[in-house]
Amino acid sequence: MTGKKRILTGDRPTGALHLGHYVGSLVNRVKLQEEYDSYILIADVQALTTHWEQGEDLENSVYQITSDYLAAGLDPNQATICIQSKITEIHELAAYFSMYTPVNVLRHNPTIKAEAQQHGFKDLMYGFLGYPVSQAADIAIFKAHVVPVGEDQVPHLELARRIVRRFNDLYKPVLVEPEVLVGQVSRLVGLDGKAKMSKSLNNAIFLSDKPEDVWQKVRNAVTDPARIHKTDPGHPEVCTIFEYHKVFNNSELESIEQECRQGKIGCVACKKRQAQVINQLLEPMHERREQYKSRDILTDILREGTRRAQEVARSTMEEVREAMKIQYFK
Repeated sequence: MTGKKRILTGDRPTGALHLGHYVGSLVNRVKLQEEYDSYILIADVQALTTHWEQGEDLENSVYQITSDYLAAGLDPNQATICIQSKITEIHELAAYFSMYTPVNVLRHNPTIKAEAQQHGFKDLMYGFLGYPVSQAADIAIFKAHVVPVGEDQVPHLELARRIVRRFNDLYKPVLVEPEVLVGQVSRLVGLDGKAKMSKSLNNAIFLSDKPEDVWQKVRNAVTDPARIHKTDPGHPEVCTIFEYHKVFNNSELESIEQECRQGKIGCVACKKRQAQVINQLLEPMHERREQYKSRDILTDILREGTRRAQEVARSTMEEVREAMKIQYFK
């Protein structure tokens, strides 16, 4: 034990991470890894709740997301990066949690309803419906004190708190009720200006994108549709690129807004400036990514992180079984 409070966060490995992930959670994780005992869970089992027919892509996605974590600044010597499926105690604890979690509570979870609609699910699969229970087990198995999430995940975390509280009341207070930490920028609009940034919507800038890729994407991003000529007065409040300036280029925000409204800066020049700012953000990530480009290095990091996580999980489950009076062989 380090004496620090513990933090648990992670992602489903469904593809490369993008700027929405970075501002929503990753930048926070990097800052907090020195302050907290950090556990970063690659939730490969939960990825199958929506991608169960794409198992062949899972391995590559696990390594891709690990590379993105390290590129963003997570230090494997400070943060424990681990694979969910390799920690069997998580699934045991999820089974126990499911015994007293009402189905109606899961059905009315707003995040579950929104995701089901997004994926076009007519029938809710058992695994998909139970996603919040599995997530509660992820958190509880590590006795996480704090869980950083995007705003859309808050309902899951509130349910996790209820599940943990119920366990402690039913059996014995051995689990930690987690606190929720919402990122400062919980939703980054996509390049199309219509929805949040998402790989599936093809409106994302990825952390692995090269400078020329960033420029091509930013150049085609949606701006003020009413602005035809460079000298036309702009309306930055409806411009996707201006939203990015708010997040990534605060130092020039006031001058860009003024020049836009006065028709002194054109959309192309504004986009070029934003592409430069994003590339400046991504440049050190590209450099760090080179340090970890070997598959063997990534495997060693995942293996060691998972080993450390397994030790914690085993210890927690011993307490859980003892509390439930099912520790038959001591």
